[in-house]
Amino acid sequence: MKLFLDTAKLEDIKKFAHLIDGVTTNPTLIARDAGGIGFKELIRKIIGVVDGPISVEVVSPAVSGMVNEARKYASFSQNVVIKVPMTGQGLLAAKKLHEEGIRTNVTLVFSANQALLAAKAGATYASIFVGRLDDTGEDGMSVVSDTLAIYESFGFETQVITASIRHPLHVRDAALAGSHVATVPPSVLELMMNHPLTDIGVSKFLEDWKRVNK
Repeated sequence: MKLFLDTAKLEDIKKFAHLIDGVTTNPTLIARDAGGIGFKELIRKIIGVVDGPISVEVVSPAVSGMVNEARKYASFSQNVVIKVPMTGQGLLAAKKLHEEGIRTNVTLVFSANQALLAAKAGATYASIFVGRLDDTGEDGMSVVSDTLAIYESFGFETQVITASIRHPLHVRDAALAGSHVATVPPSVLELMMNHPLTDIGVSKFLEDWKRVNK
């Protein structure tokens, strides 16, 4: 399973570049994390750090605007993937961009039916928001599992991104389900690499080493 970092904070992207396969951004993350860097410059800097898919989201509500934005962003690098919303206009844009050879990430997917439509539109990725589903009392990971089963049954090439990840258990469950990608915030990636027993073990080894005759 690939790991994408869900952030627009350049400092965190550089910190975890050796562990991640790509980056996902959205307008909220860019507004919060850009640190005064202009949008175009920020995306170019991210592209310079990570040699993998970089999701950049369009904001136009209509298909014509989405496609125009997408063409502009895709010109930044072949690594740019265009995020479009799971709406009627978004699916039309995904279809058009697929025909032009521009990769897309259909975002804000909350059901297997929506994921099926994303695949039918030729999306490269479908981002299923498990955390937000869990918040409503639904089982977000079951949507991931159902979608993977549908894609396998019919030979769709669209890849599942498990998104809206809130904790390391989401990452583990995504991997067990066979999700192609999990996109994780930096805080969750930090938690994944840490364990109190590891800290205790490292401290014990260092204390014991002090007693070794060197």
